[in-house]
Amino acid sequence: MLAKRIIPCLDIRNGQTVKGVNFVNIKEVGDPVELGALYAEQGADELVFLDITATHEGRKTFVDLVKRIAQHINIPFTVGGGISELRDAEALLSAGADKISINSSAVRNPQLIDDMANNFGSQFVVVAIDARCEANDHWQVTVSGGRIPTDKELFSWAKEAESRGAGEILFTSMNHDGTKNGFANAELARLSESLSIPIIASGGAGSMEHFVDVFTEGKADAGLAASIFHFKEIAIPDLKEYLRSNNIVVR
Repeated sequence: MLAKRIIPCLDIRNGQTVKGVNFVNIKEVGDPVELGALYAEQGADELVFLDITATHEGRKTFVDLVKRIAQHINIPFTVGGGISELRDAEALLSAGADKISINSSAVRNPQLIDDMANNFGSQFVVVAIDARCEANDHWQVTVSGGRIPTDKELFSWAKEAESRGAGEILFTSMNHDGTKNGFANAELARLSESLSIPIIASGGAGSMEHFVDVFTEGKADAGLAASIFHFKEIAIPDLKEYLRSNNIVVR
């Protein structure tokens, strides 16, 4: 079994780390440079930085902030938000990002996935998908930080992203986001079974047991969380020890 990854997520708005519930009721939780350094020191496997209002506000990701965070961490660093063309990705990779996460821009222009993969390699390209479960178990993909519904459906869109060269899928269940009631394990397992690339689970982490569940029932390759780490409800070393005691391989 490949080692499962624990990934803290820094959602950034106006240069500060924030967190909400179901993509609303956003509040500030701390300085992203300090938090990133803390998580790297605690043994996080990767760090994800998402500029959550860049696309909605029609601007680019904060390159200077990315550079400052990268200088304080020694773990893989994925950056997303407002990336709509190759030169955006180039600027962030130059600033210290190890991978690029694209979401709304990929939905609006799927060719961007091909272009990113061809220029930088699939291992650099994470396609993030924010989806909400509607009636009849239809998982509708959204864009602009969950504000705008699209005509795309979670499973077919993930498959297309993989075929275009995505190296990983970061799936956030909007129904589970911030609720701390557990991940969308049935959907994650379905994604894992239908794709050959790693799946990062996001949305719903509230306890150490939820991580055991997401790696066993959900078959995810990585578990991403924000508030439980930001509010010091769970420490990363304790979580990894708990996972080991439940026969989950971690680094």
